[in-house]
Amino acid sequence: MSVESPQSDAELLESVRSGNAAAYGELYERHIAAARALARGLVRGEAEVEDVVAEAFTKILDLVGRGGGPEAGFRPYLLTVVRRTVYDRTRVESRNVTTGEIEAFDPGVPFVDPALTGLEKSLIAKAFLSLPDRWRAVLWHTEVENAKPADVAPMLGLSANGVAALAYRAREGLRQAYLQMHLANTPQQACRPVLGKMGAYVRGGLARRDSRVVDEHMSDCVECKSVFMELTDVNAGLRVIVGPLYAGPVFAAYAAAMAKAGAAAGGGSGLLHALGWIRRAPKQQQAAVAGGTAVAVAAAAVLMLVSGEEPIKKKEPAAALPSASAQPPPSDPVKQEVPEPTPTPVKPTPKPVKKPPGIAHLTATIDPLGSLVRAKPGIVALRLRNSGKGATKELHAAVELPPGVTVVPGGARGHGFGAIVDPVGTVDGWSCRPTGHGANCARRALAAGRATAVFLRVYVAPHAPEGGGPTVRIDAGGVKLRARAQAGVSSAGAPARFATDGKVTVRAVGNALLSCPQERDGCAETRKRGGHRRDNDLWPMQPLDLDDDDTTKASSAARLEAPQGGQVVWAGLYWSAGIKAAGPIKLKPPGRKRYLAIKPDEVTVRELPSGPAYQAFADVTGLVSDARGRGTWWAADAPMLAGVSQHAGWSLVVIVTDPAQPYSQAVVLDSATVVGGAAGTVEMPLGGIFPTASAARLELVTWEGDADLTGDKVSLGSGALTPDGGDRNRGNVFDSSSNGASRLTFGVDVDTLRTILGAKPVLRLVTKRDVVLFGAAAVSVPARS
Repeated sequence: MSVESPQSDAELLESVRSGNAAAYGELYERHIAAARALARGLVRGEAEVEDVVAEAFTKILDLVGRGGGPEAGFRPYLLTVVRRTVYDRTRVESRNVTTGEIEAFDPGVPFVDPALTGLEKSLIAKAFLSLPDRWRAVLWHTEVENAKPADVAPMLGLSANGVAALAYRAREGLRQAYLQMHLANTPQQACRPVLGKMGAYVRGGLARRDSRVVDEHMSDCVECKSVFMELTDVNAGLRVIVGPLYAGPVFAAYAAAMAKAGAAAGGGSGLLHALGWIRRAPKQQQAAVAGGTAVAVAAAAVLMLVSGEEPIKKKEPAAALPSASAQPPPSDPVKQEVPEPTPTPVKPTPKPVKKPPGIAHLTATIDPLGSLVRAKPGIVALRLRNSGKGATKELHAAVELPPGVTVVPGGARGHGFGAIVDPVGTVDGWSCRPTGHGANCARRALAAGRATAVFLRVYVAPHAPEGGGPTVRIDAGGVKLRARAQAGVSSAGAPARFATDGKVTVRAVGNALLSCPQERDGCAETRKRGGHRRDNDLWPMQPLDLDDDDTTKASSAARLEAPQGGQVVWAGLYWSAGIKAAGPIKLKPPGRKRYLAIKPDEVTVRELPSGPAYQAFADVTGLVSDARGRGTWWAADAPMLAGVSQHAGWSLVVIVTDPAQPYSQAVVLDSATVVGGAAGTVEMPLGGIFPTASAARLELVTWEGDADLTGDKVSLGSGALTPDGGDRNRGNVFDSSSNGASRLTFGVDVDTLRTILGAKPVLRLVTKRDVVLFGAAAVSVPARS
């Protein structure tokens, strides 16, 4: 029986470029330990480490998705992005550098820490960078990290023997490239013929007569002897020079952490041995092995870490690494003259133990989505997956809810404990009935390799005690299991409005209904996001009426772009204004001539510095589904007041299927929460969403944000996020910009943000100078496979 070989890093990257998000998950699992090991040497605190690592993986995913990023050497590329991410975050926090300046850096170009300036100019560094990507990858893993060929094999898609052979050829290619660098530097005329023979001399491939010529020349030539020493121990040069080139001054600590974690067995001890040899050698020999005096400084910086001394950390902009000056060697420069190596035989990797065929293996989770908030409705999600080889029996689930939490039955289909529960979102064959403490649900058998989910609407009583979360008992014939949620009832947070699993994603658009007076000086420039008066506190706001309908007094439009072939699963309309009394809004779908009056299903009023403000909500799934979602939507005449500091606007939030999307989780949360003033930071746990290595998509709706009041930040447990639109400044997210609208939308923000979620995702909103009203958040993330 043959065992399928794991895909190499290069194959996984190509698969990601073709739209396979799961392939990036494999890369994430393969390299996450290395990213954390490096991040721990650069920042303090596990939370900051996780933020940096998640942001680095997100950047690479974005680059790969746009056709860029690494081709084969994922690990060195990742380490460079981790360092650059830390550097960029430091620049933003300390110097208020704009996002545009940061994005001008190419995360794939290695850069040199100011403490190691000159490292990139060493000949060994130039030679290494001139090699093909695949050769650099194998040298990094086998020589720099000192990993065993068997551990490197999956990353390169080779057998252990194949890795050893490739490493041999790559080392020879590096020697040849290094010699080419020396020849390009115009050595003395007497040295040129000797350097031309040096590669063969090191391998012992020269005739006795030629070897004697080289010996005699090196006895009187310090430069050629230094070249010989570096070629003889090219591995030490790689560790001392190339290691810090990618990992920076903390390379020794990184290698030690990797060795301790078992990610690169033996790598730490081999590295420390090499560094110890450099430290004990005479200064002249240190410079020779380093390939120049500039690199002797780099070696000294790394040695300070080995000896326990801390190098000085500077924050000057890092210099970009120049490309090698000599031409790269041919793809196989020593193919004709180097005999095929005979690596030490490697024991075959044991085949994984497989479960007997035909047996189901069931796992289950139960969690509140978002939060279970007192005096609010909410949703509890039950998810099951059969990762076995056979189908389950019929599924029976007994859900028990915490005290004070009850299932909301479908009123039109019965009453009391015999009523049918209307599941939310993914019904998938489930049938549920309420019980005294929860609900009993049943479903047909679950096939092998399939997942299913059911979402129960619940209501949390005003005085429900905080404490334990929901539990479930699953009975599938002979298979029985239990699951318990970690989170229960809370007094704050954002409850879920809607949720579903499947090939789904989220979208949101919106626009303002108030704007500056068009006849006023500067208004036209401000509407185009220009000038310095992008704040509704600086204008007497007036109704914005953009349609050709004489019956409306205030109107605006936003274009909704849904995935090709997608179907609307759910749609919610939100609108807000700076008054207490809410009421209906008019909505006109694409292609329709007349507006439809939409009455609010729910209204929440909050107090802002400018006075009371409402948020209204209406479920418009049927209307948006009939219109198939895509196109230009118009909204008009929401209850509002004109005047200074006033806002009014609307947003359409949808969950839609996407045939090109992997199986995903989607949830909409809303709460109408004030952020700012005494509540400068608001955190909303995203319970029931399970992080993966694929980027999540967040659609965020907020009201009363001012473009010229900076200090607004949004995160999902992975550092401050940069919105797709508006000023694209992660330090000023609430900047009066809205998806689907091309101009400044005073007091209305509908933003798209993307990131890899942290271990326990939390939506965190921060504002230092502004006060805003959080409206809604829609999140979609590919589910764990």
